[in-house]
Amino acid sequence: MAWNEPGNNDKDPWKNKGGKNQGPPDLDELLNDLGKKVSGIFGGNGGKSSGGATPSGKNFSSIGISLILIIAIVVYAFSGFYTIKEAEKGLVLRFGQYSGTVDPGINWQWTFIDRIIPIDMQSTREMQASGFMLTQDENVVRVEMQIQYRVVDARNFVFSVTNAVDSLNQSLDSALRYVVGHAKMDDILTSGREQIRQSVWQELEKIIEPYNLGLMIVDVNFKDARPPNEVKDAFDDAISAQEDQVRFLREAEAYARGIEPRARGRVKRIEQEALAYKERTVLDARGEIARFEKILPEYQAAPEVTRQRLYIATMEKVYSNTSKVMVDVDGGNNMMYLPLDKIMQQQSTTQRVAPQSYSQPQTQSNVNTSPSNSGRNDRFNSGRN
Repeated sequence: MAWNEPGNNDKDPWKNKGGKNQGPPDLDELLNDLGKKVSGIFGGNGGKSSGGATPSGKNFSSIGISLILIIAIVVYAFSGFYTIKEAEKGLVLRFGQYSGTVDPGINWQWTFIDRIIPIDMQSTREMQASGFMLTQDENVVRVEMQIQYRVVDARNFVFSVTNAVDSLNQSLDSALRYVVGHAKMDDILTSGREQIRQSVWQELEKIIEPYNLGLMIVDVNFKDARPPNEVKDAFDDAISAQEDQVRFLREAEAYARGIEPRARGRVKRIEQEALAYKERTVLDARGEIARFEKILPEYQAAPEVTRQRLYIATMEKVYSNTSKVMVDVDGGNNMMYLPLDKIMQQQSTTQRVAPQSYSQPQTQSNVNTSPSNSGRNDRFNSGRN
């Protein structure tokens, strides 16, 4: 038999009395049951007072409300803990107004009262600006520049302006257009890129300084600068010519640095050789003077003998360095000439042509054997004998 059939009133889940289906119990009865159970847990007497009477529903309602309040307070207390990362700082807003700054770590806030805004203080962020700009010489050039920045003051970064990042972006575009508008196109495309980068950096810091954005510019990079496509080929040729000019200058400087030390060394060597030649000439002259001073007394004692001895010594010195032989034949006016160098050279040539012809050696004599010189040869042979 089901619990909701007539006659089965004992199994009514709502515990209705009188056998009538009166619906679920009201809130007072639920609070009474909850109060009885709580009293039993904390050592009560089964939900009865000391006089044997049951407590009223009002007391049990106050106990339940107290428990709910305690649980809510605990939950509220634990919900206020939060964590700030190591690279961040937290801005505390109490009822929407700035209250302070908290450091990294575990902190506590008043839930529904405070609001925490974490700000990254260590990461380096990037921002780019680009576009077609008019130069000082009325040329159009496309310039692209990138900056890197970091937050240094969290409060100023959030509250100084409506949007610090957007303000920085507009300041960068303004500074870039100002610097490019006061520079020539050749400087922007070639040799003046570093100067343009430094000028943009200085101008950007000058613009953002009054606004106290809480930002610090870390670096500025000049990424790209190119002319319009219609004149790009002509500018490429101009840039190539300038690069060739710089390369030739570097090569000339390298050549000068290489040739100059060698020239200085050659000059120094010539100077040393000149000094050595000077010293040698002076010493040789002094030696000749000393030798003649020693010969002078002998010459004064015997002039003819000294003159003949000097002549013989001089001729010996001259003929000692030649391969030719001159023989003065006594008793005649003829002088015999023996070209020994030619004879030796001819013999060596003959040996190279026929090295194995030893049975019939071929010799040639350069001595003149003509009848007119026969007498000269006879005198030479008789002189040798």
